[in-house]
Amino acid sequence: MSIGIIGAGNIGAAFARALAQAGIPATIANSRGPDSLAGLVHELSPWIKAGTIEEAASSDMVLVAVPWSRLPKALAGLPEWNGRIVIDANNPIEAPLFRSAELNGRLSSEIFADLVSGARVVKAFNHLLPALVSGDPQAEGGKRVLFYSGDDAAAKAEVGALVDKLGFFGIDLGLIAVGGSLVQFPGGPLPALNLVKFG
Repeated sequence: MSIGIIGAGNIGAAFARALAQAGIPATIANSRGPDSLAGLVHELSPWIKAGTIEEAASSDMVLVAVPWSRLPKALAGLPEWNGRIVIDANNPIEAPLFRSAELNGRLSSEIFADLVSGARVVKAFNHLLPALVSGDPQAEGGKRVLFYSGDDAAAKAEVGALVDKLGFFGIDLGLIAVGGSLVQFPGGPLPALNLVKFG
């Protein structure tokens, strides 16, 4: 299964580092073009290569982690998703003020899903601090917990398998209506918690 990453900020780069550490290849892209990612690609060679957003978006599984206000532009004009898996790793806030975006009573993942119509959306990788995503998932004698949720069982199973390959202890929080609200930042009770599963 090919993996793409749209967004090379803190979360996207941390996910790329986690993949590279596990020996899993991926294509990463941002709005500034492949040349701007030369340093990251050199660091994570040979596993991570830079591409265009279109190239990253053509993968079987695509993680998206883009500043909230830039999501519509970043995802505009891409080929049909056709049931491919898209991981929503976004939070409805932006630096430097970290004010919550206006969601009009909806979950951020519901708004995100509208931008990737036809994709099977799984919410994951947004709730841990980036340093924990790219750090050693073996923690204090246990495995660091990583939550995920989604409405498509097969897509969740694929993401769960990836979480396992990366060395985390995955916990399925159920449908996005439930899990998406638990991990949404700000608002949910689970973001930034560094939980470890023992045994």
